[in-house]
Amino acid sequence: MEESSSLHSLKIMHERKLLNRIFVSLYGFAIIALFYHHLLTLTAVPPRGRLSIFMLISDFILAFMWFTSQSFFMNPVTRQQFPGNLKQWVDNNDYLAIDIFICTADPFKEPPLTTVNTVLSVLAYDYPMEKLSVYVSDDGGSKLILFALMEAAEFAQNWVPYCRENKIEQRCPEEYFRRNHTITSQFQIIENLYLDMKMRIENVAERGEVVDECISDPQQRQAFSKWTKGFTPKDHPAIIQVLLESDKDKDIKGYSIPNLIYVSREKSTTSLHHFKAGALNALLRVSEAMTNAPIILTLDCDMYSNDPQTPQRVLCYFCDPSIRSKLGYVQFPQRYHGLNDDDLYGGDNVRTFRISPSGLDGLGGPDNCGTGCFFNRRALFGSPSSVTSLEHSGDSHTRSMAISSVSVVEIASHVASCNYEYNNTEWGTKVGIKYGTLVEDIYTGYMMHCEGWDSIFCDTERPAFLGEVPINLEDVLSQVKRWAFGHLEVLSCKYSPLTFGTKALGILRANCYIHYVFWPIWCIPVTLYASVPQLSLLNNISIFPKVSDPWFFLYVFLFFGAYAHDFVQFILFKGTTKRWWNDQRMWYVKALSPFLFASIEYLTKKLGITTKGFNVTSKVVGQDERKMYDQSVFTFGIPSPMFVPLATVSIINLIAFVKGIMTVIFRMESLDELFIQLFIAGFAVVNCLPIYEAMLLRSDHGRMPKKIVITSSVLAGVLCIAFSLIVS
Repeated sequence: MEESSSLHSLKIMHERKLLNRIFVSLYGFAIIALFYHHLLTLTAVPPRGRLSIFMLISDFILAFMWFTSQSFFMNPVTRQQFPGNLKQWVDNNDYLAIDIFICTADPFKEPPLTTVNTVLSVLAYDYPMEKLSVYVSDDGGSKLILFALMEAAEFAQNWVPYCRENKIEQRCPEEYFRRNHTITSQFQIIENLYLDMKMRIENVAERGEVVDECISDPQQRQAFSKWTKGFTPKDHPAIIQVLLESDKDKDIKGYSIPNLIYVSREKSTTSLHHFKAGALNALLRVSEAMTNAPIILTLDCDMYSNDPQTPQRVLCYFCDPSIRSKLGYVQFPQRYHGLNDDDLYGGDNVRTFRISPSGLDGLGGPDNCGTGCFFNRRALFGSPSSVTSLEHSGDSHTRSMAISSVSVVEIASHVASCNYEYNNTEWGTKVGIKYGTLVEDIYTGYMMHCEGWDSIFCDTERPAFLGEVPINLEDVLSQVKRWAFGHLEVLSCKYSPLTFGTKALGILRANCYIHYVFWPIWCIPVTLYASVPQLSLLNNISIFPKVSDPWFFLYVFLFFGAYAHDFVQFILFKGTTKRWWNDQRMWYVKALSPFLFASIEYLTKKLGITTKGFNVTSKVVGQDERKMYDQSVFTFGIPSPMFVPLATVSIINLIAFVKGIMTVIFRMESLDELFIQLFIAGFAVVNCLPIYEAMLLRSDHGRMPKKIVITSSVLAGVLCIAFSLIVS
């Protein structure tokens, strides 16, 4: 079919594919040579021979992770959509209906105004209004969220037609009014309405409760009557409130407006609720009872729509008869606003959310990232051969009863009860979002691929969605620890990519998921490389080849080859040199701290010592934190135990580097033997400069807490003494 009438295109990047395979071959031979050198070194005289065992373990893990990562580069592809051609394939009236799921859990960590802006951005999509339904899951059962959504529903009646008439591109009102400086009378009216709504929501959020004078409408007051005595975030009945109904409610111009439904599933302290996965499955059942659209979009509450044409881009795939029968989902990358120029904490996660999914796209489809994903509803109920096809489910959203009718709401409330899944035990295992891990997104996408579904990565020039990132180090590390813990749960589950995945997907595709779930073991080689060569340097023990030894050049190639390849991939995805540097530093930080803590926590859980829970990453930003982040200054602040390994390793590397320099100055010939260790220590010192600054030079509240500095100094001293005793 000619591109002039096609819905999308797929192009294999043959040149990049060839270059990647040449590099893999060369680097692979170098790794084989490295292990041959290790065999020779193991026979060396102690203590070098004993210490080489640690380096062998490190290099084996690094080689394994490198090998699994190369699958992402075996078949690079790029895609393009042509939404302008949709009219040749489908009429506007026949567009597939979309149910949009937005999840929030804690109004004090996820401000209600943030959720409201996300809701308004998708309510204003350039899409037939009667085909859109927005469901907001409030997993904390908060009056604050319901009040904010009631305010949003009222404002939407002005905002949606304003965007449509003026062809506004940015439909998140907070961002639109922040960036737009074209003042017209219509603009001022809509801005004043928004500011009034914003003030009411923020006043209620600051007060922490919805008082009677905030509510004037009797129907709204009736909705709040469901919060009875004994109602808590962890123990309350199901609450479903239809705030907008497209069949009844109109905007100020008299046109239909999308459905907006508030959902708080039933919670009980005696029942498992499965965190976000459980909330999404409740929405899946509630929406099936109410609108049952064949396409489902999942969004985090802080991930607003940045492109009103996104649904049309998705239809370019779901309306293509050649692929739709096996198309499970279309995944958009997670992109972020509010990043500082240097992306201090590597918050853009270019490798995780763009490079890796793009590589998987050439092997059958990307992993599911948890937000910005358009699912084929049927794909959540079984394999392609066992469920109704998409084209036959498109009319099932049509209901004879209004979604606000008592009978429909009663059915929806029933399927949102915490006992419902006990009578329908396939939920979370064979049906819906998968349970058993904190990373329900990647596990669900992985299982869908194992069942035979394909997926598509849609990385558009204009980001489809933009979200918020943590801007202090403790929040960043806590988030990464949660992800790492979840990956270990997937690794050890019944359907582990290492065993089941290899059979179901083939080695090349399974390797990508194996790489994901083995993330946390980065802590082993990074911790060893950040300590053993340095402690050996302090004791004048050489454990690497001399500069004059030909094996030296093997280490040079392995180090610079890996970093050069990573740098090129980063730049190809429009990164900058400074952002790449910060990103690789954060990889070092993550391996030393959250990956290590996640591994320890997982092992202790398996031993029955601890139980892991789910913590919501805070989206509340203080002015001081924002100021330091914008200035590219690391924020430590609180005495988190996750700072201890970072500070300890930083101290050891600094001492080793200074000692090594002094040794070379007084005995120049030692440079030949100790150069690699001196280089590794120096490289670590450069990466740790923000940590030294926070420990020694700063006096603001974001400095390293004294308790952490003292603890780390003592620990570093103990390690140095213990190592010296062992090798002596």
